[in-house]
Amino acid sequence: MEQLIKKYRFLLSRTKVDFTRFLFKKISRKAPAWIILGGRGTGKTTLLLQFIKLELDPEKSLYLSLDDLYFREFGLYQTAETFFHAGGEHLALDEVHKYPGWQQEIKNIIDFLPGLRLYISGSSVLELKKAEADLSRRVLFYNLPELSLREFLFLQHKLDLPQLSLPQILNQHIEISEDYLTKLNKPLMYFAEYLKVGAYPFYQNDPEDYLLRIQQLVKMIIDYDLPEATQITVGTQNQIKKLLQIISQSVPFIPNVSKLAEDLGTSRTRLIEMLHYLEAANLTRNLWSATKGISLLNKPEKIYLHNTSLMYALGQNNPDLGNMSETALFTWVENAGIPISYTKQGDFIVNETTTLEIGGRKKGGKQIAGQPDGYIVSDDLPLGFGNKIPLWLWGFLY
Repeated sequence: MEQLIKKYRFLLSRTKVDFTRFLFKKISRKAPAWIILGGRGTGKTTLLLQFIKLELDPEKSLYLSLDDLYFREFGLYQTAETFFHAGGEHLALDEVHKYPGWQQEIKNIIDFLPGLRLYISGSSVLELKKAEADLSRRVLFYNLPELSLREFLFLQHKLDLPQLSLPQILNQHIEISEDYLTKLNKPLMYFAEYLKVGAYPFYQNDPEDYLLRIQQLVKMIIDYDLPEATQITVGTQNQIKKLLQIISQSVPFIPNVSKLAEDLGTSRTRLIEMLHYLEAANLTRNLWSATKGISLLNKPEKIYLHNTSLMYALGQNNPDLGNMSETALFTWVENAGIPISYTKQGDFIVNETTTLEIGGRKKGGKQIAGQPDGYIVSDDLPLGFGNKIPLWLWGFLY
């Protein structure tokens, strides 16, 4: 136990608090337990340690990573009980999916150690999502996505600009853009930088190897996280890698399920299952038709990589700007928790009513003609006009 405390204090002393993710302000200060979902590399461990440092009494708190060798010999509940009876009040548990049977142990801690608050995260999104239904009555669930443009600007360039709501972007984009441009005089330059290196916070610590680290992250997800959560075979892992490669070479990808299944040597049902795995693991995003709905029996209308950094890391040295722009908008809107779906009359329909068409400053309104709530989202405009809204402004949704 002493070694665990030493590690915790060492990590806490090295934790910086000059930047916190947008989720930091939203997580409950009163709930007895919460879990942070999110892909690898989004900053969950840092958030746990920052929460202790800024919100709690560090002397009555403890951070534990459950992949520590200590837990090969000692149980989680036993450790929590020892900490609790020594006066502990707050227990942060990281990499929780690495501990066998963690769900039951969490239930036991909540039920039999009242007063001990739990703050939990893990890298296997699939594993944690499986536990959501089982623990939802006892635990609050949050999602920590990749960085927004707003967060990247603060983290990388110390530019602090307010978060925007969807109605503000749609109805006040000209005034807001003019105001932001007084502090952000080259928004398209920052936007281009973000597209390549802005998704994951670890860019700041290792800019030279950023794309290589993303490649390693993808490999970890497919080789370790998916088998832990789904018990898939090595053969299926190889098929998923090939499927991801196919998707990454042509995003947004319009899936021909029969041909894809034939190319991969698998069945239609198994292929759709693999597409689900990739999305659940935060490697891809599936765009669904609002009329058909989401179902494991249906195929998505389009498939995107989960963020634009992945587009660069998975082999597209010079991705098409139009494809990146679509991916960026989809990423920001979905990460902000706003409903977004496929439409034939534009690129996206947002909040079930607003039609969006992505393009440059010369883009006409033919695709959204007749749509009373239709907008052009321009990827090469610093300042919009009329129903043309700069794409970079959507990066301030969270």
